[in-house]
Amino acid sequence: MLELLDITKVYKGQKRAVDGLTLRLTPGLVGLLGPNGAGKSSLLRIAATVTRPTSGQVRFEGRDAVARPDGLRRALGYLPQDFGVYPNLSAVEFLRYLAAAKGLSARSANARIDELLELVNLTHAAKRALGGYSGGMLRRVGIAQTLLGDPRVVIVDEPTAGLDLEERVRFRNLLSDLAADRVVLLSTHIVGDVESVASRIAVVKGGRIRLDGSPDELVRSVAGHVWEVTVPPPAAAGLQQRLLTTRAVRSAQGVRLRVLAVDRPVADAVPVAPDLEDAYVGAVNR
Repeated sequence: MLELLDITKVYKGQKRAVDGLTLRLTPGLVGLLGPNGAGKSSLLRIAATVTRPTSGQVRFEGRDAVARPDGLRRALGYLPQDFGVYPNLSAVEFLRYLAAAKGLSARSANARIDELLELVNLTHAAKRALGGYSGGMLRRVGIAQTLLGDPRVVIVDEPTAGLDLEERVRFRNLLSDLAADRVVLLSTHIVGDVESVASRIAVVKGGRIRLDGSPDELVRSVAGHVWEVTVPPPAAAGLQQRLLTTRAVRSAQGVRLRVLAVDRPVADAVPVAPDLEDAYVGAVNR
Protein backbone atom coordinates (compact mmCIF):
# COMPACT_ATOMS: atom_id res chain seq x y z
CA MET A 1 0.00 0.00 0.00
CA LEU A 2 1.10 3.54 -0.80
CA GLU A 3 -0.51 6.15 1.42
CA LEU A 4 -0.53 9.92 0.98
CA LEU A 5 -1.86 11.24 4.26
CA ASP A 6 -3.04 14.82 4.76
CA ILE A 7 -0.50 16.08 2.23
CA THR A 8 0.02 19.84 1.95
CA LYS A 9 2.55 21.55 -0.30
CA VAL A 10 3.11 25.30 -0.08
CA TYR A 11 5.60 26.96 -2.42
CA LYS A 12 7.30 30.33 -2.11
CA GLY A 13 4.83 33.18 -2.17
CA GLN A 14 2.41 31.02 -0.14
CA LYS A 15 1.08 29.25 -3.23
CA ARG A 16 -0.74 26.20 -1.86
CA ALA A 17 -0.45 23.55 -4.58
CA VAL A 18 -1.74 20.63 -2.47
CA ASP A 19 -4.14 21.28 0.38
CA GLY A 20 -4.58 18.53 2.97
CA LEU A 21 -5.07 15.72 0.47
CA THR A 22 -5.33 12.06 1.49
CA LEU A 23 -5.13 9.16 -0.95
CA ARG A 24 -4.63 5.48 -0.11
CA LEU A 25 -3.48 3.30 -3.00
CA THR A 26 -3.57 -0.49 -3.34
CA PRO A 27 -2.92 -2.58 -6.49
CA GLY A 28 -4.99 -1.26 -9.36
CA LEU A 29 -4.98 1.74 -11.66
CA VAL A 30 -6.01 5.02 -10.05
CA GLY A 31 -6.60 7.96 -12.37
CA LEU A 32 -5.82 11.38 -10.93
CA LEU A 33 -8.00 13.59 -13.10
CA GLY A 34 -8.02 17.36 -13.02
CA PRO A 35 -7.40 20.57 -14.98
CA ASN A 36 -3.94 22.03 -15.47
CA GLY A 37 -2.82 23.73 -12.26
CA ALA A 38 -4.95 21.48 -10.04
CA GLY A 39 -1.94 20.24 -8.04
CA LYS A 40 -1.62 16.83 -9.70
CA SER A 41 2.06 17.13 -10.64
CA SER A 42 3.01 18.45 -7.20
CA LEU A 43 1.26 15.51 -5.58
CA LEU A 44 2.96 13.00 -7.88
CA ARG A 45 6.40 14.47 -7.20
CA ILE A 46 5.71 14.04 -3.48
CA ALA A 47 4.46 10.47 -4.01
CA ALA A 48 7.64 9.69 -5.98
CA THR A 49 9.83 11.19 -3.19
CA VAL A 50 11.20 13.84 -5.58
CA THR A 51 9.74 16.63 -3.43
CA ARG A 52 9.07 16.72 0.29
CA PRO A 53 5.62 17.78 1.47
CA THR A 54 5.26 20.90 3.60
CA SER A 55 3.22 18.73 5.95
CA GLY A 56 1.66 15.29 5.92
CA GLN A 57 3.00 11.75 5.47
CA VAL A 58 3.94 9.44 2.63
CA ARG A 59 3.90 5.82 3.76
CA PHE A 60 4.89 2.79 1.69
CA GLU A 61 4.09 -0.62 3.13
CA GLY A 62 3.64 1.06 6.50
CA ARG A 63 7.02 2.84 6.52
CA ASP A 64 7.72 6.57 6.42
CA ALA A 65 8.84 7.23 2.84
CA VAL A 66 9.67 10.88 3.49
CA ALA A 67 12.25 10.15 6.18
CA ARG A 68 13.42 6.90 4.55
CA PRO A 69 12.64 6.99 0.82
CA ASP A 70 14.95 4.19 -0.36
CA GLY A 71 12.38 1.41 0.00
CA LEU A 72 9.83 3.20 -2.17
CA ARG A 73 12.45 4.33 -4.68
CA ARG A 74 13.63 0.74 -5.23
CA ALA A 75 10.05 -0.28 -6.00
CA LEU A 76 9.21 2.75 -8.12
CA GLY A 77 8.87 3.53 -11.82
CA TYR A 78 8.26 7.24 -12.35
CA LEU A 79 7.56 9.25 -15.49
CA PRO A 80 7.42 13.00 -14.78
CA GLN A 81 5.60 15.44 -17.02
CA ASP A 82 8.91 16.99 -18.09
CA PHE A 83 11.13 14.06 -19.01
CA GLY A 84 14.70 14.89 -20.01
CA VAL A 85 17.16 12.81 -22.03
CA TYR A 86 20.79 12.94 -23.17
CA PRO A 87 20.36 13.89 -26.84
CA ASN A 88 23.65 12.36 -28.01
CA LEU A 89 22.78 8.91 -26.68
CA SER A 90 20.70 6.38 -28.55
CA ALA A 91 17.60 4.91 -26.93
CA VAL A 92 19.49 1.70 -26.14
CA GLU A 93 22.44 3.58 -24.60
CA PHE A 94 20.16 5.82 -22.57
CA LEU A 95 18.14 2.91 -21.20
CA ARG A 96 21.33 0.97 -20.39
CA TYR A 97 22.58 3.99 -18.43
CA LEU A 98 19.36 4.19 -16.43
CA ALA A 99 19.30 0.44 -15.90
CA ALA A 100 22.80 0.60 -14.40
CA ALA A 101 21.67 3.43 -12.13
CA LYS A 102 18.79 1.21 -10.96
CA GLY A 103 21.25 -1.62 -10.20
CA LEU A 104 20.22 -4.02 -12.98
CA SER A 105 22.85 -6.42 -14.27
CA ALA A 106 23.99 -5.91 -17.87
CA ARG A 107 22.48 -9.21 -19.02
CA SER A 108 19.05 -8.66 -17.48
CA ALA A 109 19.08 -5.00 -18.58
CA ASN A 110 19.75 -5.86 -22.23
CA ALA A 111 16.93 -8.39 -22.35
CA ARG A 112 14.54 -6.02 -20.62
CA ILE A 113 15.48 -3.08 -22.89
CA ASP A 114 14.84 -5.12 -26.04
CA GLU A 115 11.45 -6.14 -24.65
CA LEU A 116 10.51 -2.59 -23.69
CA LEU A 117 11.59 -1.02 -26.97
CA GLU A 118 9.38 -3.50 -28.80
CA LEU A 119 6.57 -2.78 -26.36
CA VAL A 120 6.68 0.98 -27.09
CA ASN A 121 7.24 0.43 -30.83
CA LEU A 122 10.76 1.89 -30.98
CA THR A 123 12.82 -1.12 -32.07
CA HIS A 124 13.32 0.42 -35.51
CA ALA A 125 14.84 3.58 -33.95
CA ALA A 126 16.69 1.97 -31.05
CA LYS A 127 20.17 3.02 -32.21
CA ARG A 128 19.23 6.50 -33.40
CA ALA A 129 20.37 9.51 -31.29
CA LEU A 130 17.61 10.78 -29.05
CA GLY A 131 18.23 14.33 -30.26
CA GLY A 132 16.58 13.35 -33.53
CA TYR A 133 13.45 11.89 -31.92
CA SER A 134 10.04 13.53 -32.16
CA GLY A 135 8.21 14.55 -29.00
CA GLY A 136 5.99 11.47 -29.14
CA MET A 137 8.98 9.16 -29.58
CA LEU A 138 10.73 10.72 -26.58
CA ARG A 139 7.58 10.16 -24.54
CA ARG A 140 7.72 6.50 -25.48
CA VAL A 141 11.34 6.32 -24.33
CA GLY A 142 10.13 7.81 -21.05
CA ILE A 143 7.48 5.12 -20.77
CA ALA A 144 10.13 2.45 -21.39
CA GLN A 145 12.46 3.80 -18.67
CA THR A 146 9.54 3.86 -16.23
CA LEU A 147 9.18 0.09 -16.58
CA LEU A 148 12.85 -0.81 -16.15
CA GLY A 149 13.36 -2.98 -13.11
CA ASP A 150 9.77 -4.31 -13.12
CA PRO A 151 8.50 -1.72 -10.58
CA ARG A 152 5.78 -2.50 -8.05
CA VAL A 153 4.64 1.13 -7.96
CA VAL A 154 4.19 3.02 -11.26
CA ILE A 155 3.59 6.79 -11.19
CA VAL A 156 3.07 8.55 -14.51
CA ASP A 157 2.28 12.24 -15.06
CA GLU A 158 0.41 13.09 -18.29
CA PRO A 159 1.92 10.00 -19.97
CA THR A 160 0.05 10.27 -23.27
CA ALA A 161 1.14 13.83 -24.09
CA GLY A 162 2.51 13.82 -27.64
CA LEU A 163 1.31 10.30 -28.44
CA ASP A 164 -0.98 9.58 -31.36
CA LEU A 165 -4.29 7.77 -30.86
CA GLU A 166 -2.92 4.29 -31.56
CA GLU A 167 -0.01 4.82 -29.15
CA ARG A 168 -2.33 6.17 -26.46
CA VAL A 169 -4.54 3.09 -26.71
CA ARG A 170 -1.51 0.79 -26.59
CA PHE A 171 -0.12 2.53 -23.50
CA ARG A 172 -3.47 2.56 -21.69
CA ASN A 173 -3.81 -1.17 -22.27
CA LEU A 174 -0.26 -1.72 -21.00
CA LEU A 175 -0.95 0.19 -17.78
CA SER A 176 -4.18 -1.72 -17.31
CA ASP A 177 -2.26 -5.02 -17.52
CA LEU A 178 0.39 -3.77 -15.09
CA ALA A 179 -2.25 -2.73 -12.57
CA ALA A 180 -3.31 -6.34 -11.99
CA ASP A 181 -0.67 -6.67 -9.26
CA ARG A 182 0.87 -3.20 -8.95
CA VAL A 183 -0.05 0.24 -7.71
CA VAL A 184 -0.45 2.44 -10.81
CA LEU A 185 -1.13 6.16 -10.37
CA LEU A 186 -1.81 8.05 -13.60
CA SER A 187 -2.30 11.80 -13.72
CA THR A 188 -4.09 13.41 -16.66
CA HIS A 189 -6.52 16.13 -17.69
CA ILE A 190 -7.94 13.93 -20.47
CA VAL A 191 -10.98 11.90 -19.42
CA GLY A 192 -10.40 9.36 -22.19
CA ASP A 193 -7.04 8.38 -20.71
CA VAL A 194 -8.67 6.83 -17.64
CA GLU A 195 -12.34 6.08 -18.28
CA SER A 196 -11.78 2.62 -19.78
CA VAL A 197 -8.84 1.42 -17.66
CA ALA A 198 -9.04 2.97 -14.18
CA SER A 199 -10.57 1.02 -11.32
CA ARG A 200 -10.78 4.27 -9.38
CA ILE A 201 -10.69 7.96 -10.29
CA ALA A 202 -9.96 10.91 -8.02
CA VAL A 203 -10.93 14.31 -9.43
CA VAL A 204 -8.61 17.05 -8.14
CA LYS A 205 -8.94 20.81 -8.23
CA GLY A 206 -7.21 23.44 -6.12
CA GLY A 207 -5.06 20.81 -4.47
CA ARG A 208 -8.06 18.94 -3.04
CA ILE A 209 -10.01 15.85 -4.05
CA ARG A 210 -13.44 16.91 -5.24
CA LEU A 211 -14.76 13.46 -6.19
CA ASP A 212 -13.37 9.96 -5.60
CA GLY A 213 -14.69 6.55 -6.57
CA SER A 214 -15.05 4.00 -9.34
CA PRO A 215 -15.94 5.30 -12.81
CA ASP A 216 -19.50 4.01 -12.34
CA GLU A 217 -19.81 5.77 -8.99
CA LEU A 218 -18.63 9.04 -10.50
CA VAL A 219 -21.13 8.74 -13.34
CA ARG A 220 -23.96 8.04 -10.89
CA SER A 221 -23.10 11.24 -9.00
CA VAL A 222 -24.67 13.28 -11.84
CA ALA A 223 -27.50 10.90 -12.75
CA GLY A 224 -30.67 12.88 -13.46
CA HIS A 225 -28.75 16.14 -13.86
CA VAL A 226 -27.65 15.89 -17.50
CA TRP A 227 -29.69 17.48 -20.28
CA GLU A 228 -29.37 18.12 -24.01
CA VAL A 229 -30.93 20.89 -26.06
CA THR A 230 -30.41 21.96 -29.68
CA VAL A 231 -30.57 25.69 -30.33
CA PRO A 232 -29.75 28.05 -33.23
CA PRO A 233 -26.09 29.18 -33.26
CA PRO A 234 -26.88 32.77 -32.19
CA ALA A 235 -28.58 31.49 -29.00
CA ALA A 236 -25.84 29.01 -28.10
CA ALA A 237 -23.30 31.52 -26.77
CA GLY A 238 -25.77 33.04 -24.32
CA LEU A 239 -26.84 29.65 -22.98
CA GLN A 240 -23.23 28.53 -22.58
CA GLN A 241 -22.53 31.58 -20.46
CA ARG A 242 -25.59 30.94 -18.30
CA LEU A 243 -25.49 27.14 -18.02
CA LEU A 244 -22.77 24.65 -17.03
CA THR A 245 -22.04 23.12 -20.43
CA THR A 246 -20.07 19.89 -20.77
CA ARG A 247 -19.91 19.96 -24.58
CA ALA A 248 -21.27 21.71 -27.64
CA VAL A 249 -21.62 20.04 -31.04
CA ARG A 250 -22.55 21.88 -34.23
CA SER A 251 -24.85 20.15 -36.69
CA ALA A 252 -27.15 21.06 -39.57
CA GLN A 253 -29.96 21.52 -37.04
CA GLY A 254 -28.00 23.98 -34.87
CA VAL A 255 -25.78 23.62 -31.81
CA ARG A 256 -26.46 20.66 -29.53
CA LEU A 257 -25.58 21.62 -25.96
CA ARG A 258 -25.05 19.12 -23.18
CA VAL A 259 -25.55 20.80 -19.81
CA LEU A 260 -25.60 19.99 -16.10
CA ALA A 261 -28.53 21.23 -14.06
CA VAL A 262 -30.61 19.91 -11.17
CA ASP A 263 -33.86 20.93 -12.93
CA ARG A 264 -34.76 21.23 -16.62
CA PRO A 265 -32.63 24.23 -17.69
CA VAL A 266 -34.77 25.34 -20.67
CA ALA A 267 -38.16 24.24 -21.96
CA ASP A 268 -36.84 22.14 -24.86
CA ALA A 269 -34.12 20.32 -22.88
CA VAL A 270 -34.41 16.53 -22.63
CA PRO A 271 -32.77 14.31 -20.00
CA VAL A 272 -29.91 12.06 -21.20
CA ALA A 273 -27.76 9.36 -19.63
CA PRO A 274 -24.66 10.77 -17.88
CA ASP A 275 -21.07 9.87 -18.72
CA LEU A 276 -17.71 10.32 -17.03
CA GLU A 277 -17.01 13.67 -18.71
CA ASP A 278 -20.24 15.03 -17.23
CA ALA A 279 -19.16 13.89 -13.76
CA TYR A 280 -15.72 15.43 -14.20
CA VAL A 281 -17.03 18.81 -15.36
CA GLY A 282 -19.52 18.81 -12.51
CA ALA A 283 -16.85 18.04 -9.92
CA VAL A 284 -14.38 20.73 -11.02
CA ASN A 285 -17.11 23.38 -11.20
CA ARG A 286 -18.62 22.87 -7.76
